[in-house]
Order: sequence, then C-alpha cells, then structure tokens
Amino acid sequence: MIGSPSWWRGRSLQVRITLLATAITLGCLLGLAALAANKLEPLLVDSVDGGLAGALGPASAEIAAGHPLTGASPVTVRVLDIAGGPVDGLPPSGLDGEQVGRLKAGEPVQTGGVRWRGTVVSAPDGSQRLVVAGAGLVGFDAAVRYGGVWLVVVASAGALVAGLATWLVVRLVLRPVARMRGAVRSLPPGARLPLPDSHDELRALAEEFNALLVRQEQVSERLRRFTGDAAHELRSPVASIRVQAEVAVTNPDPELAQETLSDILAESERLSALLGGLLSLARSDAGEVPPPEPVELVSEVRAAVGRLPAGAPETRVSSAVAQAWAWAAHAEAEVVLDNLLRNACRYARSMIVVSVLVTRSSVRVVVDDDGPGIAPEHRPKVFDRFYRVSDDRARSSGGTGLGLAMVAETVRRRGGTVRVGESPDGGARFQVTWRTAQ
Repeated sequence: MIGSPSWWRGRSLQVRITLLATAITLGCLLGLAALAANKLEPLLVDSVDGGLAGALGPASAEIAAGHPLTGASPVTVRVLDIAGGPVDGLPPSGLDGEQVGRLKAGEPVQTGGVRWRGTVVSAPDGSQRLVVAGAGLVGFDAAVRYGGVWLVVVASAGALVAGLATWLVVRLVLRPVARMRGAVRSLPPGARLPLPDSHDELRALAEEFNALLVRQEQVSERLRRFTGDAAHELRSPVASIRVQAEVAVTNPDPELAQETLSDILAESERLSALLGGLLSLARSDAGEVPPPEPVELVSEVRAAVGRLPAGAPETRVSSAVAQAWAWAAHAEAEVVLDNLLRNACRYARSMIVVSVLVTRSSVRVVVDDDGPGIAPEHRPKVFDRFYRVSDDRARSSGGTGLGLAMVAETVRRRGGTVRVGESPDGGARFQVTWRTAQ
C-alpha cells in the first residue's frame, strides 16, 4: 500500500528524493500561502486606509482655509459638525453617534460596505468641523477569498515544478553512480574500478570499493589456502586410519590387531586435535570472542605446567611477582599456555623455563627451551596456519600445525603481541604480551 514502509523502501532513490523534495516544497509553499492569505485582508484594509488618509489631508486643509471642497473620486469626502450632522448641504451620512465619536478620536469606522476615516478641523469662523472620507468595499470579500485560492494554486504549481526539477537533478547526479554500477557488474576478477578524475564523493566511493575488493580477494585467498591445507592435513590421518583398519580386517592376528588399534587411536587423537584447532580458528575468524576479564597469569602458568604429560622435560617457572593480572579470558590463557608448553615439550632436550614479567602496561610470558631452535628465515611464518619448518616436523612430533596459529590469533585479538626468537639456551624463545588489567 502506498505510504507503507515496505512500499517506500521498494522505491528507487530518485523517486524517494523527488517525493520528499516535492512534499517539503509543497508544505513550505502552502504555509507561506496560508500566511499570505491571513495577511491579505489587513493589507487591503491598510491600502484603503492609506487612500482615505491621502484624501483627508487636502480636504482638511480646504475646510481650515474656508474653501469649498473640490471632491476626490472615488473617495467620498463629507463635512459634518461635531454631532455628526451634515454641513456640506448633502444628505445625512448615516453615521450614528458612536461612530462619529470614534471618527473624532481618529479610529476607522466601517458601515454599510463603506470604510470611513475622519479628522476634526477648525473653520475660519472658529467652529469645529468633522471632515470624513469614505470608500466603498465592493468586492473586498471576493478579493480576499479568491486571493487565498490563487495562492494555494500557485503553491501547488510551484511544488510540481520543484518536484520535476528535483527529478531531473537527481537523475543527472545519479548518472555516474549508474555507470559505476555497470562497471562493477562487468568487472573481471582481479580488476579494479577506474577512478573518476574529479576528487569528490564518487572518487572516494570508488577508492573504498577497490579497497573492499582487495580485502575480499585476500579473504578468499586465505580461505582457499586454508581449505586446501585443511583438506591436505585431514587426508593424512583419515588415510592412515583407513589403511590400519584394512590391515586389521585382513589380518586377524590378535597381536597385530592390538598394535593396529593403538595406531588407529593415535591417529584418531591427532585427527580430533586437528578438528578442534580448526573449529577454534573458525570461531575466532567469525568474531566469537568471549568477554575479557582479569586473569592471574602466574597461577595459570603453574596450572599449565601441571597439565603437562608424564615424561615431559623438566619445566621451571620463574616470576619476580606473586601475581600478574592480564586483560584476557581464562579459556584464552589456557589455550595460549598449553599450546606454547606442548610446542616446547616436542623440541626441548632437557629443560623448559617459563618466565612471567610485569610492567606498568603489560604482562609478558616467555617460554624458553633448549631444543634445536628456529632459524631466522622461518620465524616470521611459524604463526601461520599449517606452516612447518620441515615437511615432517609436526607429523613426527604429533603436532597439527595449528597450535601456534591459535596462540597468535588468541593474543592478537586482545590487542597483545606474540614473537619468536632465540633462547639463551640455544633453543626457541616464544614471548607473549598481554595488556595489564588495571
């Protein structure tokens, strides 16, 4: 239905702007027409009063000088005594005593379709005379009525003209947008919109759209690469489980079956860890971030060390403070610390040192191991998803290639930083920095 929100939203921008401009213009012009119509009657009356005043001046001067009236058409001039009786030899004026009194006081009087104004003058013999001037108001009401109608007609016509002008102007203004829309529709992959020569809003829109295309292509590339890597990583444990299961089915030897089931269990655990990592990263990419809260990292580090499996290298916690509060989430701290310690356990030879350092604005957790370390050329990429320093490094150590990626993503979305370097013991050093919870 016309006027409903759904109908309005279904109209084009050109139609909506034109309708709004027409409605606003019509409202303003009708308001001005109503104001003018209200002022029309006083304006006409003031015009009549001006004519009467113009006739009274010369007539009063003639009476005061003792000269007869020369007359002034279409204004009727009468000379009356103070009581209102005619002294000019003409019939009675038809003015009653109250009206005569108002005329002597300088107030206008309207009677019988005639408007009167008067003034008192002294004749040469010393007598007081009331000189009055009157003008008929024939057609006055019709003029006021039809004047208001014509004002409304003119306002409506003006609104239509304004609507038509708005329609043409908006169409002209939106023509470059239509051309840009056509260019977007036919834009080939990897191409960008041509930038207009003028430095205006259209150029800014084209620049923003090109930037959006760049981000979209980057996201698509990351998604394509991530999907390919995930499919590749999932293929390995699934294929291994299938092969092990086929071996167990074709060889019913109990000892071989037990060994096969152990291998299947290990691959299943690796597959579960891989799927868990993928799910965590997908949630992070979707923006599912738990609400932040103060987290005490010294106790969290000690708890993470306590969760290390049996046979892990010796792990020592070093902290100059009893408590270190960071702005994060409890689950996030567990994910970061568990992955860093598990990564250190895979490559440490005999010792892992976890240090908690506190400054006024940040809390740092530093994990050092005495393993083989990470070469400088590989350090910028170790936090990428599925990145491996060597092709079989993560597989041989039981890793999924997602642990460090989850660490980096978890810390960065809280405004923190994560870095990798060389440990004083010759191994790898991972340093995570959170903002201090004040």
